[in-house]
Amino acid sequence: MSTLAVEPHPLAQSVKITDEELIVSLVDGRRLAVPLAWFPRLARATPEQRAHFELLGEGEGIHWPEIDEDLSIAGLLLGAHPARPD
Repeated sequence: MSTLAVEPHPLAQSVKITDEELIVSLVDGRRLAVPLAWFPRLARATPEQRAHFELLGEGEGIHWPEIDEDLSIAGLLLGAHPARPD
């Protein structure tokens, strides 16, 4: 019997943003691709602003200081996207 090894606390290893997607690679090998339209601040940001991000903690989240946007990796895995007005 094989066992699936899943990181108990998912951590981001790298982040890439295209014009249409936020792509996050996790330390356990998974890759998340999420529509950029889910995150209006990121969608409206310039490519330079999108490229200026910080991984929070050990990779539990992503922060874009220039546009004041924060995303948790756990929330991305749950398919959560903000419904808040900007």
